[in-house]
Amino acid sequence: MIDPKQVRVAEKYLGRQCPAMRCLIRSHGPSTLGQRRRDPFHVLASSIIGQQLSTKAGDTIQARVHALVGVRSKLTPRKLLAVDQQQLRDCGLSNAKAKWLLGISERVMSRELNFHALAKLDDEAAIKVLDDLPGVGRWTAEMFLIFAIDRMDIFSMGDVGLRNSVNKLFNGGAKLDEPSTRRIVERWAPYRSVASWYLWRTIDGDSTTWT
Repeated sequence: MIDPKQVRVAEKYLGRQCPAMRCLIRSHGPSTLGQRRRDPFHVLASSIIGQQLSTKAGDTIQARVHALVGVRSKLTPRKLLAVDQQQLRDCGLSNAKAKWLLGISERVMSRELNFHALAKLDDEAAIKVLDDLPGVGRWTAEMFLIFAIDRMDIFSMGDVGLRNSVNKLFNGGAKLDEPSTRRIVERWAPYRSVASWYLWRTIDGDSTTWT
């Protein structure tokens, strides 16, 4: 978990560096990033479920998966391996996502994937390990770094919601190219994860997935 004092420092820094971010912080209040301990496997599984979906659609499918395996708060590899691929597909998952969830569950159960070891790696090394997993690309790895192991300086260029928020705040909603987006985002380092939390609030303010 992240020390709340560190998040307050980040908010003050972002507010000084960027007037647009200062307005978001005033509008949405203190960030809750890192204030709830999250199970690494659950974060990884949730990220896979939510790939290329709206937040609402991802939340709906995840609720169905929770009901299927009989859990309320978090998915576990043991619970997922107790159901089959078709049952997961019946929840609304694609065939590929169902297969990936079961494959990663097997790797965790066999200890081929060790979250404690992963948390000791630097950002890019951890992303490389995660990117090698079936169904885990850079976006999923970056979500894991932010929400499972509390990395403070991650901005996912592949996150459509984040990019749309930047477009809205800095270009009237028109699409900015990647170099232009990077120039804007760089001013938020070393607290780009906190900045991302506020950007997400502008488009998914009613979501409880990553609060």
